[in-house]
Amino acid sequence: MVKLNVLNININIEVWHKDKRETIVMLHGFTGSTKTWETLATKLPHYKIVVIDLMGHGLTEVVEDVNVYGMESQIHILHAIITRLQLTNFTLLGYSMGGRIALSYALQHPHEVRGLILESASPGLESMEEQKERKAADNALANRIETEGIEAFVEFWENIPLFASQKSLPLDVQQAIRAERLSQNRLGLANSLRGMGTGVMPSLWHRLVELPMPVTLMTGELDSKFVNIADRMTKLIKNVRHVTVNEVGHAIHVENPSEFATIVKETISLNP
Repeated sequence: MVKLNVLNININIEVWHKDKRETIVMLHGFTGSTKTWETLATKLPHYKIVVIDLMGHGLTEVVEDVNVYGMESQIHILHAIITRLQLTNFTLLGYSMGGRIALSYALQHPHEVRGLILESASPGLESMEEQKERKAADNALANRIETEGIEAFVEFWENIPLFASQKSLPLDVQQAIRAERLSQNRLGLANSLRGMGTGVMPSLWHRLVELPMPVTLMTGELDSKFVNIADRMTKLIKNVRHVTVNEVGHAIHVENPSEFATIVKETISLNP
């Protein structure tokens, strides 16, 4: 575990397999942390793996200023970390919320990213009306987290349809996911929704054509919403492949980590 001070904020990062040259930077989803990637890291021993507790999550310092949680700030913080660690020509992997950050970063710093892997991620919402509705929903959820607390929120969150397929996972895996969610900070989660939720994120649909690096879109067969989003993205990205994993939902890396690791290794081997 390493704490890096960026913008006067202590950011928590973990690095596995430090002696390896090929690097993968992994960004977790909402309610996640560096712990999200522990199982996957054991299945990818031949790569240096850098994972970060994104703003509002894990052991990264929680601040009150919601502006620090905005997408531009996330890109700036990530770039500072990558520069500090002297990472070049790396693979950038992001899941869900982390996927939106990874996509935003790759568009702003395209020459640093050797390959982009997006798991169950979107380029944002296209219409102002969709953005307005989602922003209102995210703000309502943020207020709920602050008012009711983490435990009540987690009870609600783990039962939304998006995570229905996780009910069939082994009990110890479900307990680990729940523990990770319960370890979060209520202000951190609330501000991450307000600052970098899908509703306030600028739509990137029109910019997908700009991506110069190879892109792999990974979705779970049972997550039809994101399968459809990835299908649409595939038509707009120059160098892209879309891999759908059978019998899993939104969190492929949790529901089938072995298959996920295999796809990551295949993707890196295909990238020049």
